[in-house]
Amino acid sequence: MTNNTKISIRFFNDREVRAIWDDEGNKWWFSVLDIVAVLTEQDDYAKTRNYWKYLKAKLKKEGNELGSVTTQLKLKSPDGKMHLSNVLDLNGVMELAKQFPNTKAMKFLDWFTYSDNTIDGQSKKKAYTLFESGLLKSLEAGTIKSLQQIHAYLFGGLYDFAGQIRTKNISKGGFTFAPCQYFNTTLPTIERMPETSFDEIIDKYVEMNVAHPFMKGNGRSTRIWLDLMLKRSLKRVVDWSQIDKNDYLNAMIISHTDSTRIKELIKNALTTKIDDCEMFMKSIDYSYYYEEN
Repeated sequence: MTNNTKISIRFFNDREVRAIWDDEGNKWWFSVLDIVAVLTEQDDYAKTRNYWKYLKAKLKKEGNELGSVTTQLKLKSPDGKMHLSNVLDLNGVMELAKQFPNTKAMKFLDWFTYSDNTIDGQSKKKAYTLFESGLLKSLEAGTIKSLQQIHAYLFGGLYDFAGQIRTKNISKGGFTFAPCQYFNTTLPTIERMPETSFDEIIDKYVEMNVAHPFMKGNGRSTRIWLDLMLKRSLKRVVDWSQIDKNDYLNAMIISHTDSTRIKELIKNALTTKIDDCEMFMKSIDYSYYYEEN
């Protein structure tokens, strides 16, 4: 097993399930402790670890292969340090889930086995490869064209309108986004907004969110677009994992009238790791998590 540098975070009922990519085996390995925590609804790390030790010994005693087939890879623990952790591949996770009450296991397995086959799941796979594709380095930050290119990359082959500016009006949660009939003037106006300071960049980001130029996939595309502006002007990007989902959504709801809160959240989450693949992937995980219902 080589080059295990890609770490992903999935979310089930707002609980993290960490995964690490194996280039040699061409597959994901998933944290056993995270899955046990999900299936036992346990937040205490020590209790989760002890339960897994008990379960693993029990399975081994019963002759169940699952008790001895786990692999150990390094994952970040609650103490912030990298420790060897038990991981299982897809088949192993499915076998592990069968050791828990049926209702919990079935709900988890439905999510686990199908999430990657949904449009969002497929788009997220595309997002993971965006960093290595070289596309981001070729885009002109802050332009409408670059936003369209990002959207087209994330949703190409998934939506027939990938990268296309919408021609219908849309609303969400009672809020109506900018009327599409005025996009000929609205979008160029947003594009011309300055982006040399932090406040200017976030103001531009907020205005683009109000415009919501695509039928779907606006948030995921625009957060990457925001990072391009921050990276070019401030040599910073957002570590989206530092921003709570509900805090972010609530701040964005009021941002068109008061951007104070979203600016505060983003400013506190800025990082200098602008060329770090792990940071990009982690931020993609959280960015997509924001869109989960």
